[in-house]
Amino acid sequence: MSFRSIPFSVYLLALCQALMMSSTSLLITASSLVCLTLTPDKSLVTLPLSLQFFGLMLTSMPASMLMGRLGRKQGFLIGSLFGIIGASLLVYSVFNNLFWLFAVGSFLIGIFNGFGIYYRFAAVDMVSEENRPKAISYVMVGGVIAAFVGPNLANFGRSMFPEEPFAGGFIYATIIYILVFIVVSFLKFPDAISSKSKKIASRPLKTIASQPTYTVAVICGMLGYATMSYLMTATPLAMNHHNHAFSDTAFVIQWHVLAMFAPSFFTGNIIQRFGVLNVIIVGALLAVVSVAINLTGVTVWHFWTALVALGVSWNFLFIGATALLTQTYRQEEKAKAQGFNDFAVFTLVTIASLSAGMLQHKLGWEMVNYGALPFILIILMSVFWLKMKPKELRVYS
Repeated sequence: MSFRSIPFSVYLLALCQALMMSSTSLLITASSLVCLTLTPDKSLVTLPLSLQFFGLMLTSMPASMLMGRLGRKQGFLIGSLFGIIGASLLVYSVFNNLFWLFAVGSFLIGIFNGFGIYYRFAAVDMVSEENRPKAISYVMVGGVIAAFVGPNLANFGRSMFPEEPFAGGFIYATIIYILVFIVVSFLKFPDAISSKSKKIASRPLKTIASQPTYTVAVICGMLGYATMSYLMTATPLAMNHHNHAFSDTAFVIQWHVLAMFAPSFFTGNIIQRFGVLNVIIVGALLAVVSVAINLTGVTVWHFWTALVALGVSWNFLFIGATALLTQTYRQEEKAKAQGFNDFAVFTLVTIASLSAGMLQHKLGWEMVNYGALPFILIILMSVFWLKMKPKELRVYS
């Protein structure tokens, strides 16, 4: 599939992905640090970010079912309204020193993300089956823009209101969600379910989820994303603890987000050439590399290289798991199959992000990293288990 053959709406979905991830990287950079000034209980500083993932988790299944009924466009428009309201509450809460209102705003942004996570699946609907990995990759490429936009907006926003150095960044986030609403209004989608598919009875979710390939896809997506979120959430706190400047933290997060999405230019082709299971294995091994680097030192260089490795790890794991998942359900089953997957993924991401702040505060950076290793081991075990299954039970070898 060449760039010229991609439907224009896929480019718009990539732009929506870029805007969503720009705001996400902005919030990751600034949220925990601003909460250090909003609450005296330092173990709660990652709670708003965790509530963002919690809102995503709660919304993921209903959002998928709603879009299955109303269509993708209407769902994305509804989601963007939650983002606008949520970001506005963040601005207000910073000016008025209201920690719990800040948490509510973060939760509403999580609801927006609960709709936005389906940009990648929306792109799948627009291409042929063999081109699905590439379509997913092209949408995820939008995150490359976020690597530069999000952390820099957090940094630039500090000069907007010197007395409240984080408020400006959240004003930028509000503008981002308004832009998402505008871009979505130009999107065009194919019919959600063809007339032929409507006549076919869909299988129960239990039957879909019991497929070995579906099970492994969910495990790899769930644990891969959770590992990334867990280490990424704790990194700004660890860097602050070791007296690194905010500009250094923004720099590290920027490169992490870049590493998350830049490989998307090639991940689809790599999957087609080497097989999705092999790509997932490489992603898991890169996560081990990230942990190993974190355990060897706490300089800016250590944080930077570890998060770059973690970003590439997430790219291989998440795109690989998504590509694997799309081969396990029929067109009429996609709403519940995708919804259950993303509900499972972001349930664990929520737990992981909240645990990161608590473990960082109570046990320190070293134990945070050791805590990621069981996740990675389970990913590797599940992939090798699937590889031992007969080929007829596997989508990819």
